Amino acid sequence: MGLDRKPVSAPAFWEALYAEGQDGWELGEPSPALGAWLAKGGRFVRRLGEREGHGSASAEGNEARARVAVPGCGRGHDVRLLARQGYRAVGFDFAAPAVAEARRLAAAEGVDTTFEQRDVFTLGRDYREAFDGVWEYTCFCAIDPGRRAEYVHVLRTTLKQGGTLLACFYPLRDGGDGPPFPVARDEVERLLTPHFTIIDSSAPAASIERRRGLEWMVRAVRA
Repeated sequence: MGLDRKPVSAPAFWEALYAEGQDGWELGEPSPALGAWLAKGGRFVRRLGEREGHGSASAEGNEARARVAVPGCGRGHDVRLLARQGYRAVGFDFAAPAVAEARRLAAAEGVDTTFEQRDVFTLGRDYREAFDGVWEYTCFCAIDPGRRAEYVHVLRTTLKQGGTLLACFYPLRDGGDGPPFPVARDEVERLLTPHFTIIDSSAPAASIERRRGLEWMVRAVRA
């Protein structure tokens, strides 16, 4: 209350940061938290009983075709990782330069992905129950904290019933300024509980050094 926050809801704010090289959130690689989760057998799965087509398609094959959204995807490193795992991965970002670079990197690596430049708060309008999973990382902490409940509702709306939200929340610290704006574990639980059933939560198995102890991984299912 009363804070003069940066205009993080405007694409121009993020585009200016990219243009000025002020993209300190850029890892240059997929999130270690997501990579470790996948390496340990974590999977975004389709709704119980849902199958694509008929015949001899295996459960594993159907699982691999799950559609996963990545809001605030930046240059798309996590999107490409998910696509290489066999998922139909779609990345969304406010900033046109980020989306252009994400498309370039995907083409250079020969990875089949989709990227859209858009306001993530509008996703519920065009992608209602469109995804089997959502991977959230550093979008929650980048948006205006006053819109976090709205954002969680958008995530729920885009997921199919029983779909999986996998989120690595950052940064767990005190303070009010950002981005990244501080996150608290009790706030995460309070915002998710009306829309999701939390399955498990813990520190991620891997983090980059400067974020160790500041991240919290949550797996939840749309209620």
